[in-house]
Amino acid sequence: MTVLLLRLAGPLQAWGVKSKFSIRATELAPTKSGILGMLAAAVGRRRTDPVEDLLTLRFGVRKDQPGTVIRDFHTAHTLDGKKSMPLSDRYYLSDAVFLAGIGGERSMLETLDRAVRYPAFPLYLGRRSCPPALPVSLGLREAPLLEALKEEPWLASERFQRRNGWDFHAEILIDKEAVRDGEHSDDVRGSRDVPLSFDPRHREYSFRDIERHRICLGGMRGVDHHDPMAELED
Repeated sequence: MTVLLLRLAGPLQAWGVKSKFSIRATELAPTKSGILGMLAAAVGRRRTDPVEDLLTLRFGVRKDQPGTVIRDFHTAHTLDGKKSMPLSDRYYLSDAVFLAGIGGERSMLETLDRAVRYPAFPLYLGRRSCPPALPVSLGLREAPLLEALKEEPWLASERFQRRNGWDFHAEILIDKEAVRDGEHSDDVRGSRDVPLSFDPRHREYSFRDIERHRICLGGMRGVDHHDPMAELED
């Protein structure tokens, strides 16, 4: 399988699945609908355009720096200032870094890779107020999706790595169908974040099964392995 790896980092991110009315929540990791929407924007598709071909892609994400949930009490008015819009609470992830993987056919992923590097429409991390830090695309890898997510170097900031470098266990959330036999975990949940249509007149989503895996990204990072007594032996 070919995998396109994306670095999702920025001051703020917001990945909604269950947001309703005046409460605009965020998930604790990027959603499949959010990432496929970003890819659709990169290639120049509008919300009313079909996305069936993107639904063949497999998706996984690694939480390299989980970030912190913050709340914004949001007020707004019409352009003429005469009418107040409904008050809302909007939640964001602050200072988070994720590694996302998209698995599929190489020719399609090559097209998406170019589009992410030179997007037709601006890219954002879930909401328009959340632009990504560059670079977003880390290029293509030839490996199973889970393996690609496990093998990529830790993307967290140097400060976060210094603070957590001894024993940081990152969480991986991945499409169950992308995991090979013999590598499945017993930790599976459902999520309604597969976009069948982004059309604002008739948004439609379906379910997928997500497996949860964990990987140690810390270990002995930054430790001096030199033994000053080694030369004295024998």
